[in-house]
Amino acid sequence: MSIIKKSLKEILKRHKSYWSRKGSIFSSISGAFLFLGSLFVSFFASFYATDKASNSVNDLILSNTPVFNVDFIVNEGVMIFTFFIVIILLLKPKRIPFVLKSAALFIFIRSLFITLTHLGPFPEQSFLDPNDFMRHFNLGGDYFFSGHTGLPFLIALIFWDQKIIRTIALLTSIIFGVAVLLGHLHYSIDVFAAFFITYSIFHIAIKLFKKDFNTFKNSCLDEL
Repeated sequence: MSIIKKSLKEILKRHKSYWSRKGSIFSSISGAFLFLGSLFVSFFASFYATDKASNSVNDLILSNTPVFNVDFIVNEGVMIFTFFIVIILLLKPKRIPFVLKSAALFIFIRSLFITLTHLGPFPEQSFLDPNDFMRHFNLGGDYFFSGHTGLPFLIALIFWDQKIIRTIALLTSIIFGVAVLLGHLHYSIDVFAAFFITYSIFHIAIKLFKKDFNTFKNSCLDEL
């Protein structure tokens, strides 16, 4: 119990120090607004792409594999991973601005991509609970590129020097990528291209949010 109390005091001390600076507050709030704005744009981009969806196309992997029910992975799995990231950010608030802004940039760029080409859904797909919370952000026509694959990979890149976080994020990215393929929820190119595009987004984020990235790197992150 003494160790837990000591850890909690240390976390509270970090927050008190961080939120006492105007620059930190502004950076975090701006990151939060960017992130919320990106979700807003993503919703309408997804709605547009779904509305304009045309025919499906053949796919080397999807055309040769049966459909698996991956509802739990692509819905509840995302919620679990999101909770994991929230905990990571709360442990050390200096992580918040760069992670939020990088994620927002990822979602903005993906929103642009999914409005360009309007492929229809593959004929056979995994059942997804229409009442699930995540269905509000994924309407079914937003294919290229896979957010399920890309976002965890982005987290892995951001926390690359943190072995445990990096490993969990990489495994999550692979699991989600395999899941959306087995569920026929994404075309193969959506999943494989996500790694390359996300890598580019990460380096763009470093350039655009240089100050936040430096704060992130100088925060002396510890292993989980």
